[in-house]
Amino acid sequence: MRDNPVKTRLAAGEVVLGTMVFEFATPGLPALLAASGAEFVLYDMEHSGFSIPDMKVQFGLCRGAGIIPLVRPPEKTYETVAQLLDCGAMGLMLQKVESGAEAAEIVSWTRYPTAGIRGAFFGGAHDDFTGGSLDDKMRRAEARTIVMPMIESRAGVAAVDEIVATPGVDGVHLGQYDLSLSLGLPGQFDHPEIQGAIDAILAACRRHGKFAACMAPTVDLARDWRGRGFTLISYGMDSGLLAGALSAGLNGIRAG
Repeated sequence: MRDNPVKTRLAAGEVVLGTMVFEFATPGLPALLAASGAEFVLYDMEHSGFSIPDMKVQFGLCRGAGIIPLVRPPEKTYETVAQLLDCGAMGLMLQKVESGAEAAEIVSWTRYPTAGIRGAFFGGAHDDFTGGSLDDKMRRAEARTIVMPMIESRAGVAAVDEIVATPGVDGVHLGQYDLSLSLGLPGQFDHPEIQGAIDAILAACRRHGKFAACMAPTVDLARDWRGRGFTLISYGMDSGLLAGALSAGLNGIRAG
């Protein structure tokens, strides 16, 4: 079974960079991302319409490209999380987590009995179709899986300390867009209340030795957030990166 170098580097306090994918689940995508220097790819199923079979193919392609696949499930249920793990996901970003108890339940979905409730399936995609000791496979699967709740609501910010402190939670991901809506400040990311919420998330991560993650749509914002303490950073998303580069190129040609 493969290990997860992204999780290892995050635990050591290092910065890892990748991108989010909402639109282009194509055969060449993982290799293209790896060739571009991405260390991980975060697939979004909540808003994209991607299916579990789509993700199983992408996770297999990531294995061949040497890039770590993370995923946001379409819903927060044991059944969906368990299927994605069995298909080869190496990390999970769970939307709108708002209490330590909810975070602990999510962790239990990623752990085999007696530590959790994950169902037993071996000799498949998640363990690279290998044989060997089940005890070793369970230990390695649990050790490599990133569990990353999202903080994207007023209630989530209020409970961020207990969420981050939950055993088995590796870090938390800022959801700035939904957070701005929850606070009644849609898109006002420079507002002091949103900036205060970001500070609270980062402080909780520092207190408990966990990583903070974010999606930054611009290089300047990514640099700023890296400086503030975010260490897992998705630079933009596939459709936005294509549209931005294409627009800049076409406008440059027209201007010339």
